[in-house]
Formats: sequence, structure tokens, C-alpha cells
Amino acid sequence: MQAMTVDPIPHFRGDAYLRINARRLEHLATLGLPIAGRSVLELGAGIGDLTSYFLDRGCRVTAVDGRAENVEVMRRRFEGEDVEVVEADLNDPPTLSASYDVVFAYGVLYHLADPAAALAWMTKLAGEMLVLSTCVTPNSSDGVNATTEDPIWASQALDGRACRPDRRWVFERLGSLMPHAYTTLTQPAHEEFPLDWSAPIHSATGLSRAVFIGSRVSLDDRPLLTTELPLRHADRA
Repeated sequence: MQAMTVDPIPHFRGDAYLRINARRLEHLATLGLPIAGRSVLELGAGIGDLTSYFLDRGCRVTAVDGRAENVEVMRRRFEGEDVEVVEADLNDPPTLSASYDVVFAYGVLYHLADPAAALAWMTKLAGEMLVLSTCVTPNSSDGVNATTEDPIWASQALDGRACRPDRRWVFERLGSLMPHAYTTLTQPAHEEFPLDWSAPIHSATGLSRAVFIGSRVSLDDRPLLTTELPLRHADRA
């Protein structure tokens, strides 16, 4: 049974969320990924604050979230738009009838209990690319690092079970599931995205985030992507 939650609109519209979302989308736009006109499966979509990035590029979007109140906001928000909204718990992912050119999972993997199973499911549905950003443990462990979150908040783990997977674990697992795995030479201009993983500066929230791309075709010509896991990033986008 889903826990009672705080009203999602003021929660997602707080300054902290607006700021990090702006920085994440700024960075995504610099990567030069072939996204325009694609079919997109957006996972952990919340109330759809990142969805317009794809609509503005002529994409057809299926937006998935596990919370009924978030789904209701999105259905009102995107009425008449090329967006299908689906309510689904990604700890028990649904069987979807089609694959998607792009699977977009920004800020959802670390809210799940079994990130290995989630990544396997995501990559199976990714016809071209999986574009992933997640909170990670900075190279100090070897695994998924289970933790808990308060499910009263509309942005947190649906049933309280969560994880902070090791950064290398995510990168190597993605590489085992997709022909090509990349991370980024730059990071979003936000304190939760460290530039130096050898001695990451702790953010006010204590969270550290990274961006990963899995692809079925080579993206080696994209100058801001790398097939090596960098100890230090070149700059902020």
C-alpha cells in the first residue's frame, strides 16, 4: 500500500529542485546526444519537470512514475500533448508492449531496492540509448549500498527501500548490458555533481551524482563523452 505523501507540487517546485533540474538539463543539452524526434521512456518522471525537454525536441514521451498523485499532476499538465502517462512501481516493473529509442532515467535508480534488476529492465527497453543520472557512492565500496528513504516525500523511494550504488559498479554494470558505455567529461554546474572523485567535496545534502550513457551504437565522436571512468572531470557545463 502506498504511503500518504506530502503534496507533490510545492515539494517539486522548491528552490532546490528547480535549481538542480535547470543544471541537469543545461548539462544534458551540451552532450550532443541524438534525441530529437525519438520515442522516449522517461522513468521516475515525478510531476514532469524534465519532460518538456523532450517535447520541445519533437519526441513522443511515455512518462512513468510510481505515485498516483504525481501521475495525476502529469495527466493534467500534459493533456493534449504527445505524452502517455503510466503509473508503475519500478521495483516491480511493468511489461511494456514496445521498446523505446531512448530510455531516460534521471534521479530514479537510487530510489530502487534492486538497481541491477532495474538496469537490466531499462537496457532491454532501450532501442538506441539509456541516459542515466543517479546518486552514487564515490568509489568507496563494491556494490549497491542499500539504504532507506522516507516515503512520505513524493520524490523519495516508494516503499522506503533505496540504494546508493558505487559509481564504478554502475558504469561496469551498464557496460555489461549495452554495447557501449560512457560517462561524461564534464559535470552539471551543481554541488551534488563532484568534479574530483578522489576527494569529493561533500554537498549540503551529502549526495554525490554522476551521469552515464549506454548506447547500441558508438558515440565515440561525441567530445564530452568518455569510455573511461574519470577520476577528475574537466569542467562544469
